[in-house]
Amino acid sequence: MTRFAKIERNTNETKIAVELNLDGTGQVEIKTGIGFMDHMLDLFFKHGLFDGKIIANGDTWIDDHHTAEDISIVLGQVFREALGDKKGIKRYGTVFVPMDDALAQVVVDCSNRPHLEYRIEPTLNAKVGTFDTELVHEFLWKFALEARINLHVIVPYGHNTHHIIEAIFKALARALDEAIQLDPRVKGVPSTKGLLT
Repeated sequence: MTRFAKIERNTNETKIAVELNLDGTGQVEIKTGIGFMDHMLDLFFKHGLFDGKIIANGDTWIDDHHTAEDISIVLGQVFREALGDKKGIKRYGTVFVPMDDALAQVVVDCSNRPHLEYRIEPTLNAKVGTFDTELVHEFLWKFALEARINLHVIVPYGHNTHHIIEAIFKALARALDEAIQLDPRVKGVPSTKGLLT
């Protein structure tokens, strides 16, 4: 069984096309027009062992906000669609990832109850290159909302803003990979309600 989906979203601000195979090996093609976003998404696919494609054209002459936000919306929608009925999955994932000076913990629950807790103790620099770091929160919130997952992101320490954000994206990918793994012991969906959709 291959868990795959693709979605296109076209607005007056952006044109986004995303393909996602949850059962891949980390092969991805990414072109967003935002260098730092390309880097983080490449890490996401590689560390989650997802295959896919993200092609985005947005109004980056204004700033990166619309493009980053719309990528996260479509990526969340594609993740949710690819995951399907969630039968047999582990449901929860918890991962710690160090990146030099920084440590990130990401905890996910593929619960159909979207929520984001974003607890970053160190103060991030306003920018990494030309990328506005406040967009990290925006990206994670919209992804959690559209994927309909409960997402907790915790960074207790770190000095380098690039390292902190990189650790978050790596940990997110690995926590999702853990949560979506099929467990032969799980019959139906892992919920006493009998429903996760």
